Amino acid sequence: MESHKEKILVVDDEASIRRILETRLSMIGYDVVTAADGEEALETFRNATPDLVVLDVMMPKLDGYGVCQELRKESDVPIIMLTALGDVADRITGLELGADDYVVKPFSPKELEARIRSVLRRVDKSGISGIPSSGVITVVNIKIDTNKRQVYKGDERIRLTGMEFSLLELLVSRSGEAFSRSEILQEVWGYTPERHVDTRVVDVHISRLRAKLEDDPSNPELILTARGTGYLFQRIIEPGETEK
Repeated sequence: MESHKEKILVVDDEASIRRILETRLSMIGYDVVTAADGEEALETFRNATPDLVVLDVMMPKLDGYGVCQELRKESDVPIIMLTALGDVADRITGLELGADDYVVKPFSPKELEARIRSVLRRVDKSGISGIPSSGVITVVNIKIDTNKRQVYKGDERIRLTGMEFSLLELLVSRSGEAFSRSEILQEVWGYTPERHVDTRVVDVHISRLRAKLEDDPSNPELILTARGTGYLFQRIIEPGETEK
């Protein structure tokens, strides 16, 4: 029986980039579909239901930000943005709109391939140590089901992207323990600190998680800042355990 090939949608208005990525990604085992502008991207996405989207920012008809916004209304599919060299605002905007990661143009195809593998691997990953065998953790009015990769606030399901869930799962698995931004990048995104010094991807994802889970995101009680270090999830007190 033929194994399932993960499908990637490549969206870029430069035909040469589409051709290069389609060729290279196909060679390493992905099923690739392409789109040349934002409107075509949305149509292709709905028809092809890809497992990941590589999305350029600057495009005609509808730019990458607009596409990202539309996709996030209907899907948690992983999105990697292609952003302009040195334009930090591009990167932050894409992340705030729901992108999981970004690669800066001009980029090495090998670097993009590594980012794709890392995001897909992390989104599919489960069974982190420190999670109870039931896979369900309840903190105040938040229920985290690591088996189904779902989060509820009260009775309402909160939609998280795959990388948001992976970040939350990491913090919860070692609640009360502070992680540096570099450690989080390494654990969740697969970056090594030497290769990726821009930690804004962590800060923006933390901000997005707080906006979705905290009653007052400006005064968080679940996902805390460890001053001078990074972030931690409040210590979870197990049933029968007394707080020290």
